Amino acid sequence: MGDGAIDGDAAGLTSFRRYTWWTVPGMTVCVLAVFVGEWILDGDVPLWARGPAAAALAVEVWASVVLLSRRLALLPVTDAHPGGPPLGRLIAAVGAGVVLAAFPLALRDYGLWPVAPALVVSIVATYLPPRRRRLLIAGAVVLAPLPGGLVSLAAGDGELAYAALFPAGLVAFTAWVTLGPLWAWDTARRLDEARRLEAELAVREERLRFAADLHDIQGHHLQVIALKSELAARLVDLDPARAAAELKEIRRLSADALSDTRAVVQGYRRTSLDDEIGNATRVLAAADIDAKMTLDPAAVAAGLTDSARHLLGLVMREATTNVLRHSRAGHAEVDYRIADGRARLRVSNDGVEEHPAALDGTGLRTLAERLKAAGGELTWHRDSDRFTVTATLPAHSPEPKPSPESPERKQLPQSPEPNQSPQSPQPTRPPTSPVSRNPADGAAR
Repeated sequence: MGDGAIDGDAAGLTSFRRYTWWTVPGMTVCVLAVFVGEWILDGDVPLWARGPAAAALAVEVWASVVLLSRRLALLPVTDAHPGGPPLGRLIAAVGAGVVLAAFPLALRDYGLWPVAPALVVSIVATYLPPRRRRLLIAGAVVLAPLPGGLVSLAAGDGELAYAALFPAGLVAFTAWVTLGPLWAWDTARRLDEARRLEAELAVREERLRFAADLHDIQGHHLQVIALKSELAARLVDLDPARAAAELKEIRRLSADALSDTRAVVQGYRRTSLDDEIGNATRVLAAADIDAKMTLDPAAVAAGLTDSARHLLGLVMREATTNVLRHSRAGHAEVDYRIADGRARLRVSNDGVEEHPAALDGTGLRTLAERLKAAGGELTWHRDSDRFTVTATLPAHSPEPKPSPESPERKQLPQSPEPNQSPQSPQPTRPPTSPVSRNPADGAAR
């Protein structure tokens, strides 16, 4: 969400608040000024009633505007978070409302006396949670006919129906026109808070995603650089030419790490499973680890989404990094296939430590949460000296296409010799060789 959109939403909410203020407090002032003010200025009203009524009108207007303005500044009132009006101003509003009701009622003005009390009831109701608000309005509607009805019965003026029914209807109508705009304002406030919360969550999720990608990239590259630096140090005296080649490779890896970091910052880099499998072959061979790759042709041709390949690529990278960092492995196996409509990637190695540090980190756990959100699963377990990581994601694999490479199990980086069974892939290096692959040229040694 851009700054312009945020500024536009804020301006819209401010305009809506201004409209609500003029609708609710403004309407209250207009009603009091027009109806009660006109009654006070009426020449038929005795002077003994005008003075107290005028003072009560001023107090009522002031208290009503203050109370309603404060209510607009509060968060929406609920049963869990009730609001409360200022006690002093509430007492002033109630007292002024009683005065503005008593004088017209004493003069048998059945249409005017309920105006101020109805406004006071509506103002108090705005500070109550929904259930108590309904009870207050219902009670006020039920009790509103009593004062006017009793005065009409005592005077015997024949206006009992008007004196009893009009105040009840006025209380209900006033509550409706007062609480309606406030309900709309509360709804707008809730939506605005939800929008802000959604924006904050989106920012946090993006930060977590960026942190995870940066951890994967930097951790992987730095681990490979550390291993190659150690190898170059051992080869300085034994094979200076090979040591120089390793140093050039270290420089290239450093440049790649810097380039990948910049790409992540710009949001362009997407990890690919195919790239990570090929990279794992080179890295494991450089670390003197036999790597056996078993790739199902149907899995290679499966139309996985970019997001699924990205997640499986992250798993492949994290598993490779853990093999290099947290084990003394001599052999590693990677198995990727489609089974029961799900893409399954399994990475295992031997030489696992007594207490694998990978279980204490956050890399696998973070990836497990991401795969779970995508409908997949990531598990890992230790069996004796072997550590296995298994990732699965939903996949809709097309029918396998005929291929000249008939063996179902394919080995990287070397293919089986013609006289070998597909079930017994050729190791990527002789077990006694210190380094099984030259990462600089990618050829098996």
